Amino acid sequence: MALLGGETAEMPGVYREGEFDVAGTIVGVLERDAILPRRTIQSRDVLIGLTSSGPHTNGYSLIRKIFENTPFDASLMDALLASHRSYFNALYPHLSKVKALAHITGGGFIENIPRVLPETLDAVIHLNSWEAPELWKLIQQKGNISTEEMYRVFNMGIGMVAVMDKSNAADFQKSISEPTFIIGELIEGEHKVILS
Repeated sequence: MALLGGETAEMPGVYREGEFDVAGTIVGVLERDAILPRRTIQSRDVLIGLTSSGPHTNGYSLIRKIFENTPFDASLMDALLASHRSYFNALYPHLSKVKALAHITGGGFIENIPRVLPETLDAVIHLNSWEAPELWKLIQQKGNISTEEMYRVFNMGIGMVAVMDKSNAADFQKSISEPTFIIGELIEGEHKVILS
């Protein structure tokens, strides 16, 4: 049996000629009725964001370009090199309430959230529903990057988005021992993300 997975990443400035990357793949098994996204996704479902631990594994080519002539202090270095967190422990006990999960990696909000949506729905993201960490404000200011591009490239402090029925949101948020935010909702539309 061939176990295929992973991705091909373009990382200019990281690999020198003759160098390569070795990546691992994790394979899991689940029951068919537990597969996400569920077919019950509908308009008025809410989007709940779980915090990221930093840039995670995307946007580093742009980050390197922005900071190439900047002296790094320890706090900036720590923020940029924070380990990519796992959401397993936070989410696994509550998956019965979840209709879909969108991991905000390369492509940010704009490309990742539509991957779990039916073609007839849009995701409306309320940008004032959480405070983006200072790192993202610094990157945007130093790089002179538009707001839409920031949300297309970076996670802006939200590393995972859970889609669920509004009636389950309060219980879900209460049962997770970390900050979560209702960052938006689904509406009838054309399979895109609307930043509002």
